[in-house]
Amino acid sequence: MTTTNGSLESPLGAPLEGKVALVTGGSRGIGAATALRLAREGADVALTYVNGKEAAEDVARAVEALGRRALALRADSADADEAAEAVERTARELGGPDVLVNNAGVGVLAPLDGLSLADVDRVLAVNVRGVFLTSRAAAARMTAGGRIITIGSCMTQLVPGPGGTLYAMSKSALIGLTKALARELGDRGITANIIHPGPIDTDMNPADGPSAADQAGMTALGRYGTADEVAAMVACLAGATYVSGAEFSVDGGFAA
Repeated sequence: MTTTNGSLESPLGAPLEGKVALVTGGSRGIGAATALRLAREGADVALTYVNGKEAAEDVARAVEALGRRALALRADSADADEAAEAVERTARELGGPDVLVNNAGVGVLAPLDGLSLADVDRVLAVNVRGVFLTSRAAAARMTAGGRIITIGSCMTQLVPGPGGTLYAMSKSALIGLTKALARELGDRGITANIIHPGPIDTDMNPADGPSAADQAGMTALGRYGTADEVAAMVACLAGATYVSGAEFSVDGGFAA
């Protein structure tokens, strides 16, 4: 469905005209696709990056080309001050945020005895601590209708082989965080939900990579997903009004 100005409406709710979204890790992959999808839905978009400044600025320019305001912010989600400042700058320069998409994440896949303490600390700092800190800062700014949408992983539903202990643990923690946020923020009209992508064609896990055939073969659909397919679910949840504390798999039947 399209609006009169050509932007796409979310199938599950109202369009995002006049809303402000903050997408962490928005310079590439799922984050970039989400930033552009929310802009097409009518939202102004702030996005964070750590190393990909040029890519983030390209995404911001693409958002502006859609007639929306955009802001590219360098912020490491593992740094408490930077995570909070990303929310504050979004509020000062764009307003809101009305929608937070916790997308920034890191992954270290290795056997138990191959994981260093530095690996553990970094993955938990970004994937868990960073999501908590950013969600808390954004929730303090949100009014009724606020949306917190977190990107989890299909490995919270099914770990297909060895080497995924640290990553699966970090993403599984987000399920509990999401459900608790839904309970804590529900009386303010703020929802919290989590999306579990399966094998998605991004530069971190390309559909022509060395393990791609095995991953695709584990899905019911027999193929990789696209970042746009995950972004479509984000847009649905950003517009949904009576969905909270829920998990959604966008995995092609990986965990079926």
